[in-house]
Amino acid sequence: MRLVTVAGPPSSGKTSIIIRTIEELRQKGLNVGVVKFDCLSAQDEELYSSSNIPVRTGLSGGLCPDHFFVSNIEEALGWAKERNFDYLITESAGLCNRCSPHIRDVLAICVIDNLSGVNTPRKIGPMLKLADIVVITKGDIVSQAEREVFAYRVRQVNPGGTIIHINGVTGQGGFYLAKLVEKSGSVETLQGAILRFTMPGALCSYCLGERKIGDDRQIGVSKLVNFRGDD
Repeated sequence: MRLVTVAGPPSSGKTSIIIRTIEELRQKGLNVGVVKFDCLSAQDEELYSSSNIPVRTGLSGGLCPDHFFVSNIEEALGWAKERNFDYLITESAGLCNRCSPHIRDVLAICVIDNLSGVNTPRKIGPMLKLADIVVITKGDIVSQAEREVFAYRVRQVNPGGTIIHINGVTGQGGFYLAKLVEKSGSVETLQGAILRFTMPGALCSYCLGERKIGDDRQIGVSKLVNFRGDD
């Protein structure tokens, strides 16, 4: 069985891209399932179900989405094996743009849209920088010059990745992405697998439920801004 991780900022078009890719894979008789990882709520399960795509949703709630992902990804793989999927695609929203849900030797895709702003690629961490494939969406809404500038900024951040432009509405470009997904390697287990980058780190009183503000309440790992430097 093969595993693919898909990540990207909210509303970048991840679900549409995944559905289009699965449509291409199904034409070759391949069986594909999806696991959606999110924080508070997710309506994408209805979109997958309406396309007859098997899906499970996991909500992290008050937990770090990356920690929640890693704690559940092996179980997700087990679910996919029980259902005899040829491919399992996981979808996660990079809510803070610092998320790192990509795993070594597992095909990693980041979806980002042209409308997010030309400086956005520089604000996104490992989920963009370490992706094997970067899918840029919503190119039909901006000019050719804007598309080229945005793609150039993506290339500056991720010089080694493959960049694909896909229209999530029409599906244009989805065939090429499906061909790359087909070439992904098989995965038997994720026990002992290694993330491509460390997760966001924090272990402090606020992580454990503290709500009051003050120096005496900030226990554990913290990071302070230097406001007393030269102006």
